[in-house]
Amino acid sequence: MKTRSTLITLIVMLIMCSAALYAEEPTVPEIRLADIQAAVANQQIIADTLWVLIAAVLVFFMNLGFAMVESGLQQAKNSVNISAKNFIVFAIASLSFWFIGWGLMFGDGNAFMGYRGLWMLSGPDNSPATGSAYQGVYSALNWAGVPLFAKFFFQLVFCATAATIVSGAVGGRIKLIAFLIFSVLLTAIIYPITGHWIWGGGWLAQRGFWDFAGSTVVHSVGGWAALAGAIVLGPRLGKYNPDGSPNPIPGHSMTLATLGVFILWFGWFGFNPGSTMAASATDIARIAVTTNLAAAAGTISATIIAWITLGKPDLSMILNGALAGLVAITAPCSWVSPGGAIIIGAVAGVLVVIFVLAIDRWGIDDPVGAISVHLVNGVWGTLAVGLFAAPPWAGGQNQPPVGLFYGGGILSFANQLVGVVIVGVFVFILSWIIWVILHATMGIRVSREEELRGLDIGEHGMEGYPDFESYTMK
Repeated sequence: MKTRSTLITLIVMLIMCSAALYAEEPTVPEIRLADIQAAVANQQIIADTLWVLIAAVLVFFMNLGFAMVESGLQQAKNSVNISAKNFIVFAIASLSFWFIGWGLMFGDGNAFMGYRGLWMLSGPDNSPATGSAYQGVYSALNWAGVPLFAKFFFQLVFCATAATIVSGAVGGRIKLIAFLIFSVLLTAIIYPITGHWIWGGGWLAQRGFWDFAGSTVVHSVGGWAALAGAIVLGPRLGKYNPDGSPNPIPGHSMTLATLGVFILWFGWFGFNPGSTMAASATDIARIAVTTNLAAAAGTISATIIAWITLGKPDLSMILNGALAGLVAITAPCSWVSPGGAIIIGAVAGVLVVIFVLAIDRWGIDDPVGAISVHLVNGVWGTLAVGLFAAPPWAGGQNQPPVGLFYGGGILSFANQLVGVVIVGVFVFILSWIIWVILHATMGIRVSREEELRGLDIGEHGMEGYPDFESYTMK
Protein backbone atom coordinates (compact mmCIF):
# COMPACT_ATOMS: atom_id res chain seq x y z
CA MET A 1 0.00 0.00 0.00
CA LYS A 2 2.79 2.34 0.91
CA THR A 3 4.50 1.77 -2.44
CA ARG A 4 1.26 2.33 -4.31
CA SER A 5 0.63 5.62 -2.42
CA THR A 6 4.13 6.83 -3.17
CA LEU A 7 3.69 6.03 -6.87
CA ILE A 8 0.37 7.88 -7.04
CA THR A 9 1.95 10.89 -5.33
CA LEU A 10 4.78 11.00 -7.85
CA ILE A 11 2.35 10.79 -10.78
CA VAL A 12 0.27 13.67 -9.38
CA MET A 13 3.40 15.79 -8.87
CA LEU A 14 4.54 15.15 -12.43
CA ILE A 15 1.12 16.15 -13.76
CA MET A 16 1.16 19.36 -11.71
CA CYS A 17 4.67 20.25 -12.83
CA SER A 18 3.76 19.65 -16.45
CA ALA A 19 0.71 21.86 -16.10
CA ALA A 20 2.80 24.62 -14.54
CA LEU A 21 5.39 24.42 -17.27
CA TYR A 22 2.71 24.44 -19.92
CA ALA A 23 1.13 27.55 -18.41
CA GLU A 24 4.39 29.54 -18.04
CA GLU A 25 6.39 28.57 -21.14
CA PRO A 26 5.42 29.17 -24.79
CA THR A 27 4.66 26.21 -26.94
CA VAL A 28 7.36 24.63 -29.05
CA PRO A 29 5.92 25.99 -32.30
CA GLU A 30 5.81 29.51 -30.78
CA ILE A 31 9.46 29.32 -29.73
CA ARG A 32 10.53 28.17 -33.16
CA LEU A 33 8.55 30.90 -34.95
CA ALA A 34 10.05 33.64 -32.77
CA ASP A 35 13.55 32.28 -33.31
CA ILE A 36 13.02 32.13 -37.05
CA GLN A 37 11.71 35.68 -37.18
CA ALA A 38 14.66 36.98 -35.17
CA ALA A 39 17.13 35.07 -37.33
CA VAL A 40 15.58 36.40 -40.54
CA ALA A 41 15.67 39.98 -39.27
CA ASN A 42 19.29 39.60 -38.20
CA GLN A 43 20.29 38.10 -41.54
CA GLN A 44 18.59 41.00 -43.35
CA ILE A 45 20.59 43.52 -41.32
CA ILE A 46 23.79 41.61 -42.08
CA ALA A 47 22.98 41.49 -45.81
CA ASP A 48 22.09 45.20 -45.88
CA THR A 49 25.29 46.12 -44.03
CA LEU A 50 27.50 44.03 -46.31
CA TRP A 51 25.90 45.57 -49.40
CA VAL A 52 26.28 49.13 -48.10
CA LEU A 53 29.96 48.57 -47.22
CA ILE A 54 30.71 46.89 -50.55
CA ALA A 55 29.05 49.78 -52.38
CA ALA A 56 31.02 52.26 -50.26
CA VAL A 57 34.27 50.53 -51.14
CA LEU A 58 33.36 50.73 -54.84
CA VAL A 59 32.81 54.47 -54.46
CA PHE A 60 36.10 54.77 -52.57
CA PHE A 61 37.78 53.00 -55.51
CA MET A 62 36.49 55.80 -57.74
CA ASN A 63 39.17 58.02 -56.21
CA LEU A 64 41.70 56.04 -58.22
CA GLY A 65 39.59 56.60 -61.33
CA PHE A 66 39.48 60.35 -60.78
CA ALA A 67 43.24 60.45 -60.18
CA MET A 68 43.95 58.59 -63.41
CA VAL A 69 41.50 60.63 -65.50
CA GLU A 70 42.78 63.96 -64.20
CA SER A 71 46.41 62.93 -64.48
CA GLY A 72 45.99 61.57 -68.00
CA LEU A 73 44.22 64.69 -69.25
CA GLN A 74 46.90 67.04 -67.92
CA GLN A 75 50.52 67.54 -68.87
CA ALA A 76 53.17 65.10 -67.71
CA LYS A 77 54.92 67.83 -65.72
CA ASN A 78 51.89 68.04 -63.41
CA SER A 79 51.15 64.33 -62.96
CA VAL A 80 52.65 64.05 -59.46
CA ASN A 81 50.77 67.13 -58.31
CA ILE A 82 47.36 65.99 -59.51
CA SER A 83 47.94 62.53 -58.04
CA ALA A 84 48.91 64.02 -54.69
CA LYS A 85 45.80 66.21 -54.61
CA ASN A 86 43.50 63.27 -55.32
CA PHE A 87 45.19 61.17 -52.66
CA ILE A 88 45.31 63.75 -49.87
CA VAL A 89 41.77 64.99 -50.43
CA PHE A 90 40.25 61.72 -49.27
CA ALA A 91 42.20 61.92 -46.01
CA ILE A 92 41.03 65.50 -45.54
CA ALA A 93 37.41 64.53 -46.21
CA SER A 94 37.63 61.60 -43.78
CA LEU A 95 38.63 63.82 -40.87
CA SER A 96 36.62 66.95 -41.61
CA PHE A 97 33.43 65.00 -42.32
CA TRP A 98 33.92 62.97 -39.12
CA PHE A 99 34.44 65.97 -36.86
CA ILE A 100 32.05 68.51 -38.38
CA GLY A 101 30.44 67.65 -41.71
CA TRP A 102 28.49 64.55 -40.68
CA GLY A 103 26.63 66.36 -37.90
CA LEU A 104 25.93 69.42 -40.06
CA MET A 105 24.51 67.21 -42.78
CA PHE A 106 22.58 64.50 -40.94
CA GLY A 107 22.31 65.71 -37.36
CA ASP A 108 18.92 66.86 -36.17
CA GLY A 109 18.64 70.62 -36.25
CA ASN A 110 16.62 73.08 -38.30
CA ALA A 111 15.72 73.35 -41.98
CA PHE A 112 19.07 74.98 -42.79
CA MET A 113 21.60 72.75 -41.01
CA GLY A 114 22.05 70.06 -38.41
CA TYR A 115 23.67 70.96 -35.10
CA ARG A 116 23.28 67.79 -33.03
CA GLY A 117 25.59 64.85 -33.39
CA LEU A 118 28.78 66.71 -34.21
CA TRP A 119 32.01 64.78 -33.67
CA MET A 120 30.00 61.51 -33.69
CA LEU A 121 29.66 61.78 -29.90
CA SER A 122 25.91 61.86 -29.47
CA GLY A 123 25.14 58.17 -29.18
CA PRO A 124 23.50 55.70 -31.55
CA ASP A 125 20.80 56.53 -34.02
CA ASN A 126 17.32 55.11 -33.67
CA SER A 127 17.47 52.54 -36.47
CA PRO A 128 16.40 48.88 -36.30
CA ALA A 129 20.02 47.76 -36.40
CA THR A 130 20.82 49.32 -33.04
CA GLY A 131 18.28 47.21 -31.17
CA SER A 132 17.79 50.15 -28.86
CA ALA A 133 14.91 52.45 -28.07
CA TYR A 134 17.36 55.34 -27.59
CA GLN A 135 16.17 58.32 -29.58
CA GLY A 136 19.22 59.31 -31.58
CA VAL A 137 20.09 62.55 -33.31
CA TYR A 138 20.37 61.35 -36.92
CA SER A 139 16.68 60.88 -37.61
CA ALA A 140 17.07 61.77 -41.30
CA LEU A 141 18.73 58.36 -41.80
CA ASN A 142 16.44 56.29 -39.62
CA TRP A 143 14.89 54.78 -42.74
CA ALA A 144 18.10 52.79 -43.30
CA GLY A 145 18.39 49.69 -41.13
CA VAL A 146 22.18 49.38 -41.15
CA PRO A 147 24.43 50.33 -38.19
CA LEU A 148 25.43 53.93 -37.69
CA PHE A 149 29.05 53.47 -38.76
CA ALA A 150 27.96 51.84 -42.04
CA LYS A 151 25.81 54.90 -42.74
CA PHE A 152 28.70 57.21 -41.92
CA PHE A 153 31.24 55.43 -44.11
CA PHE A 154 28.89 55.30 -47.08
CA GLN A 155 28.16 59.02 -46.83
CA LEU A 156 31.84 59.84 -46.32
CA VAL A 157 32.92 58.48 -49.69
CA PHE A 158 30.28 60.65 -51.37
CA CYS A 159 31.62 63.73 -49.59
CA ALA A 160 35.16 62.98 -50.76
CA THR A 161 33.93 62.67 -54.35
CA ALA A 162 32.64 66.24 -54.35
CA ALA A 163 36.07 67.55 -53.34
CA THR A 164 37.84 65.44 -55.94
CA ILE A 165 35.81 67.07 -58.71
CA VAL A 166 37.42 70.43 -57.94
CA SER A 167 41.01 69.26 -58.29
CA GLY A 168 40.86 68.62 -62.02
CA ALA A 169 39.31 71.96 -62.96
CA VAL A 170 42.01 73.96 -61.14
CA GLY A 171 44.89 71.73 -62.18
CA GLY A 172 48.17 72.89 -63.63
CA ARG A 173 48.44 76.24 -61.83
CA ILE A 174 47.12 76.12 -58.25
CA LYS A 175 49.18 76.03 -55.07
CA LEU A 176 48.76 72.74 -53.26
CA ILE A 177 48.20 74.36 -49.86
CA ALA A 178 45.43 76.60 -51.23
CA PHE A 179 43.62 73.62 -52.71
CA LEU A 180 43.91 71.66 -49.47
CA ILE A 181 42.53 74.52 -47.36
CA PHE A 182 39.59 74.91 -49.73
CA SER A 183 38.97 71.16 -49.58
CA VAL A 184 38.69 71.31 -45.79
CA LEU A 185 36.05 74.03 -46.01
CA LEU A 186 34.17 72.29 -48.81
CA THR A 187 33.93 68.93 -47.05
CA ALA A 188 33.35 70.35 -43.56
CA ILE A 189 30.86 73.13 -44.32
CA ILE A 190 29.68 73.73 -47.90
CA TYR A 191 28.88 70.16 -48.92
CA PRO A 192 27.26 69.19 -45.58
CA ILE A 193 24.98 72.23 -45.40
CA THR A 194 23.57 71.80 -48.91
CA GLY A 195 23.42 68.06 -48.29
CA HIS A 196 21.32 68.71 -45.18
CA TRP A 197 18.82 70.65 -47.27
CA ILE A 198 18.28 67.60 -49.49
CA TRP A 199 19.28 64.39 -47.70
CA GLY A 200 19.22 65.60 -44.09
CA GLY A 201 15.54 66.48 -43.97
CA GLY A 202 16.13 70.19 -44.64
CA TRP A 203 13.99 72.74 -46.39
CA LEU A 204 14.48 71.51 -49.97
CA ALA A 205 13.47 67.99 -49.01
CA GLN A 206 10.42 69.41 -47.25
CA ARG A 207 9.58 71.38 -50.38
CA GLY A 208 9.61 68.25 -52.55
CA PHE A 209 13.11 68.24 -54.07
CA TRP A 210 14.40 64.77 -55.03
CA ASP A 211 17.93 63.55 -55.70
CA PHE A 212 18.41 59.82 -55.29
CA ALA A 213 22.20 59.44 -55.42
CA GLY A 214 23.64 62.91 -55.80
CA SER A 215 23.48 64.65 -59.19
CA THR A 216 23.08 67.86 -57.21
CA VAL A 217 24.21 66.87 -53.71
CA VAL A 218 27.59 65.61 -54.95
CA HIS A 219 28.25 66.51 -58.58
CA SER A 220 26.70 69.96 -58.98
CA VAL A 221 28.12 71.07 -55.64
CA GLY A 222 31.61 69.97 -56.73
CA GLY A 223 31.03 71.55 -60.14
CA TRP A 224 29.94 74.95 -58.77
CA ALA A 225 32.97 75.01 -56.46
CA ALA A 226 35.21 74.09 -59.39
CA LEU A 227 33.73 76.83 -61.57
CA ALA A 228 34.35 79.48 -58.91
CA GLY A 229 37.93 78.28 -58.47
CA ALA A 230 38.69 78.24 -62.19
CA ILE A 231 37.36 81.80 -62.60
CA VAL A 232 39.32 83.26 -59.69
CA LEU A 233 42.45 81.32 -60.60
CA GLY A 234 42.46 82.23 -64.28
CA PRO A 235 43.63 80.11 -67.24
CA ARG A 236 46.93 78.30 -67.60
CA LEU A 237 49.78 80.08 -69.37
CA GLY A 238 49.52 79.60 -73.11
CA LYS A 239 45.88 78.55 -73.05
CA TYR A 240 44.64 81.67 -74.85
CA ASN A 241 46.01 83.78 -77.67
CA PRO A 242 46.02 87.60 -77.51
CA ASP A 243 42.75 87.64 -79.47
CA GLY A 244 41.12 85.36 -76.89
CA SER A 245 41.00 82.23 -79.02
CA PRO A 246 41.80 79.04 -77.07
CA ASN A 247 44.78 76.78 -77.70
CA PRO A 248 44.50 73.05 -77.00
CA ILE A 249 46.83 71.78 -74.28
CA PRO A 250 46.70 68.01 -74.75
CA GLY A 251 46.86 65.62 -71.86
CA HIS A 252 49.92 63.43 -71.61
CA SER A 253 48.26 60.00 -71.49
CA MET A 254 44.90 59.19 -73.03
CA THR A 255 45.52 55.56 -72.10
CA LEU A 256 45.66 56.54 -68.44
CA ALA A 257 42.51 58.65 -68.82
CA THR A 258 40.66 55.77 -70.50
CA LEU A 259 41.56 53.38 -67.73
CA GLY A 260 40.39 55.95 -65.19
CA VAL A 261 36.97 56.28 -66.84
CA PHE A 262 36.56 52.50 -66.86
CA ILE A 263 37.25 52.51 -63.11
CA LEU A 264 34.73 55.31 -62.59
CA TRP A 265 32.08 53.49 -64.63
CA PHE A 266 32.75 50.39 -62.52
CA GLY A 267 32.57 52.35 -59.27
CA TRP A 268 29.27 53.93 -60.25
CA PHE A 269 27.62 50.55 -59.70
CA GLY A 270 28.28 51.22 -56.02
CA PHE A 271 27.44 54.92 -56.26
CA ASN A 272 23.89 54.54 -57.58
CA PRO A 273 22.63 51.07 -56.56
CA GLY A 274 24.35 51.45 -53.19
CA SER A 275 22.19 54.47 -52.40
CA THR A 276 19.34 52.07 -51.64
CA MET A 277 21.34 51.42 -48.43
CA ALA A 278 19.64 48.02 -48.35
CA ALA A 279 20.16 44.70 -50.12
CA SER A 280 16.94 45.03 -52.08
CA ALA A 281 17.57 42.70 -54.99
CA THR A 282 15.00 44.13 -57.40
CA ASP A 283 15.92 47.76 -56.78
CA ILE A 284 19.68 47.17 -56.99
CA ALA A 285 19.40 45.30 -60.28
CA ARG A 286 17.10 47.88 -61.88
CA ILE A 287 19.27 50.83 -60.81
CA ALA A 288 22.38 49.08 -62.15
CA VAL A 289 20.64 48.74 -65.52
CA THR A 290 19.47 52.36 -65.73
CA THR A 291 22.94 53.51 -64.68
CA ASN A 292 24.66 51.46 -67.35
CA LEU A 293 22.23 52.41 -70.12
CA ALA A 294 22.70 56.12 -69.44
CA ALA A 295 26.49 55.77 -69.53
CA ALA A 296 26.32 53.84 -72.79
CA ALA A 297 23.97 56.38 -74.38
CA GLY A 298 26.19 59.26 -73.25
CA THR A 299 29.20 57.57 -74.80
CA ILE A 300 27.50 57.08 -78.17
CA SER A 301 25.90 60.52 -78.40
CA ALA A 302 29.16 62.27 -77.41
CA THR A 303 31.02 60.25 -80.05
CA ILE A 304 28.55 61.30 -82.75
CA ILE A 305 28.45 64.98 -81.78
CA ALA A 306 32.25 65.18 -81.46
CA TRP A 307 32.64 63.52 -84.86
CA ILE A 308 30.25 66.01 -86.45
CA THR A 309 31.60 69.07 -84.62
CA LEU A 310 35.33 68.36 -84.63
CA GLY A 311 35.59 66.18 -87.70
CA LYS A 312 37.08 63.36 -85.63
CA PRO A 313 35.80 61.17 -82.77
CA ASP A 314 37.90 62.86 -80.08
CA LEU A 315 38.65 60.35 -77.32
CA SER A 316 38.51 62.92 -74.52
CA MET A 317 34.97 63.82 -75.61
CA ILE A 318 34.01 60.13 -75.75
CA LEU A 319 35.29 59.55 -72.22
CA ASN A 320 33.56 62.63 -70.87
CA GLY A 321 30.37 61.51 -72.64
CA ALA A 322 30.32 58.35 -70.55
CA LEU A 323 30.93 60.33 -67.36
CA ALA A 324 28.25 62.85 -68.33
CA GLY A 325 25.71 60.06 -68.73
CA LEU A 326 26.68 58.64 -65.34
CA VAL A 327 26.40 62.02 -63.61
CA ALA A 328 23.03 62.76 -65.23
CA ILE A 329 21.45 59.43 -64.24
CA THR A 330 22.64 59.70 -60.64
CA ALA A 331 19.63 61.70 -59.43
CA PRO A 332 16.84 59.88 -61.31
CA CYS A 333 18.30 56.35 -61.51
CA SER A 334 15.78 54.80 -59.11
CA TRP A 335 12.69 56.45 -60.57
CA VAL A 336 13.01 56.21 -64.35
CA SER A 337 12.47 53.47 -66.89
CA PRO A 338 15.31 52.00 -68.94
CA GLY A 339 14.05 53.97 -71.93
CA GLY A 340 14.07 57.17 -69.92
CA ALA A 341 17.63 56.41 -68.78
CA ILE A 342 18.78 56.11 -72.40
CA ILE A 343 17.27 59.50 -73.28
CA ILE A 344 18.80 61.15 -70.20
CA GLY A 345 22.23 59.72 -71.00
CA ALA A 346 22.03 60.63 -74.69
CA VAL A 347 21.18 64.25 -73.88
CA ALA A 348 24.05 64.34 -71.38
CA GLY A 349 26.52 63.22 -74.06
CA VAL A 350 25.40 66.04 -76.34
CA LEU A 351 25.56 68.62 -73.55
CA VAL A 352 29.08 67.71 -72.47
CA VAL A 353 30.54 68.23 -75.96
CA ILE A 354 28.71 71.53 -76.43
CA PHE A 355 29.75 72.90 -73.04
CA VAL A 356 33.38 71.75 -73.17
CA LEU A 357 33.77 73.80 -76.34
CA ALA A 358 31.66 76.71 -75.04
CA ILE A 359 33.46 77.00 -71.70
CA ASP A 360 36.76 77.04 -73.60
CA ARG A 361 35.48 79.94 -75.72
CA TRP A 362 34.23 81.79 -72.64
CA GLY A 363 37.77 82.02 -71.27
CA ILE A 364 37.33 79.51 -68.44
CA ASP A 365 40.18 77.01 -68.41
CA ASP A 366 39.06 73.55 -67.26
CA PRO A 367 41.80 71.07 -68.20
CA VAL A 368 39.67 67.94 -67.69
CA GLY A 369 36.14 69.13 -68.52
CA ALA A 370 34.97 68.71 -64.93
CA ILE A 371 32.59 71.67 -65.08
CA SER A 372 30.86 70.35 -68.19
CA VAL A 373 30.64 66.83 -66.83
CA HIS A 374 29.69 67.40 -63.21
CA LEU A 375 28.04 70.83 -63.07
CA VAL A 376 26.17 70.92 -66.37
CA ASN A 377 25.02 67.32 -66.24
CA GLY A 378 24.44 67.38 -62.52
CA VAL A 379 21.91 70.11 -63.25
CA TRP A 380 20.46 68.21 -66.21
CA GLY A 381 20.11 64.96 -64.27
CA THR A 382 18.39 66.71 -61.37
CA LEU A 383 15.89 68.38 -63.69
CA ALA A 384 15.32 65.05 -65.42
CA VAL A 385 13.68 63.73 -62.25
CA GLY A 386 10.85 66.20 -62.82
CA LEU A 387 10.57 65.12 -66.44
CA PHE A 388 11.13 61.35 -66.57
CA ALA A 389 10.08 59.97 -63.14
CA ALA A 390 7.75 57.15 -64.16
CA PRO A 391 5.27 54.85 -62.46
CA PRO A 392 5.42 52.42 -60.72
CA TRP A 393 8.70 53.83 -59.34
CA ALA A 394 7.28 57.34 -58.88
CA GLY A 395 4.03 58.74 -57.59
CA GLY A 396 3.72 56.64 -54.45
CA GLN A 397 4.63 57.07 -50.81
CA ASN A 398 8.29 58.09 -50.29
CA GLN A 399 8.59 58.56 -54.05
CA PRO A 400 8.82 61.70 -56.20
CA PRO A 401 5.75 62.79 -58.14
CA VAL A 402 5.33 61.41 -61.64
CA GLY A 403 7.35 63.47 -64.12
CA LEU A 404 6.03 66.00 -66.61
CA PHE A 405 6.49 63.65 -69.59
CA TYR A 406 4.33 61.04 -67.88
CA GLY A 407 1.43 63.33 -67.12
CA GLY A 408 2.58 64.50 -63.72
CA GLY A 409 2.30 68.24 -64.33
CA ILE A 410 4.79 71.04 -63.92
CA LEU A 411 5.07 71.19 -60.11
CA SER A 412 7.70 68.45 -59.73
CA PHE A 413 9.90 70.00 -62.42
CA ALA A 414 9.48 73.45 -60.82
CA ASN A 415 10.59 72.10 -57.44
CA GLN A 416 13.66 70.54 -59.03
CA LEU A 417 14.48 73.81 -60.79
CA VAL A 418 14.19 75.82 -57.58
CA GLY A 419 16.56 73.42 -55.81
CA VAL A 420 19.10 73.56 -58.63
CA VAL A 421 19.14 77.37 -58.64
CA ILE A 422 19.31 77.82 -54.85
CA VAL A 423 22.09 75.25 -54.39
CA GLY A 424 24.00 76.76 -57.31
CA VAL A 425 23.79 80.32 -55.99
CA PHE A 426 24.76 79.29 -52.45
CA VAL A 427 27.70 77.07 -53.40
CA PHE A 428 29.09 79.34 -56.11
CA ILE A 429 28.98 82.53 -54.03
CA LEU A 430 30.39 80.91 -50.88
CA SER A 431 33.12 79.13 -52.89
CA TRP A 432 33.98 82.33 -54.76
CA ILE A 433 34.31 84.23 -51.46
CA ILE A 434 36.64 81.55 -50.06
CA TRP A 435 38.76 81.49 -53.21
CA VAL A 436 39.03 85.31 -53.22
CA ILE A 437 40.03 85.39 -49.54
CA LEU A 438 42.68 82.72 -50.12
CA HIS A 439 43.93 84.63 -53.16
CA ALA A 440 44.17 87.89 -51.22
CA THR A 441 45.85 86.43 -48.14
CA MET A 442 48.19 83.65 -49.21
CA GLY A 443 47.88 83.50 -52.96
CA ILE A 444 46.39 80.56 -54.80
CA ARG A 445 48.49 80.47 -57.97
CA VAL A 446 52.06 79.30 -58.39
CA SER A 447 54.66 81.57 -59.97
CA ARG A 448 55.06 81.86 -63.73
CA GLU A 449 58.39 80.03 -63.60
CA GLU A 450 56.96 77.20 -61.52
CA GLU A 451 53.96 76.80 -63.82
CA LEU A 452 56.17 76.66 -66.92
CA ARG A 453 58.52 74.12 -65.38
CA GLY A 454 55.73 72.08 -63.87
CA LEU A 455 54.12 71.75 -60.46
CA ASP A 456 55.76 68.38 -59.89
CA ILE A 457 59.15 70.01 -59.40
CA GLY A 458 57.97 73.25 -57.81
CA GLU A 459 55.43 71.79 -55.36
CA HIS A 460 56.84 68.31 -54.71
CA GLY A 461 60.48 68.30 -55.74
CA MET A 462 60.07 65.26 -57.98
CA GLU A 463 58.96 64.25 -61.46
CA GLY A 464 56.31 61.79 -62.53
CA TYR A 465 58.44 60.64 -65.48
CA PRO A 466 62.08 61.46 -64.62
CA ASP A 467 63.62 59.24 -67.29
CA PHE A 468 61.36 60.63 -69.98
CA GLU A 469 62.05 64.22 -68.97
CA SER A 470 65.82 63.62 -68.90
CA TYR A 471 65.67 61.99 -72.31
CA THR A 472 63.74 64.82 -73.94
CA MET A 473 66.12 67.43 -72.54
CA LYS A 474 69.15 65.91 -74.25
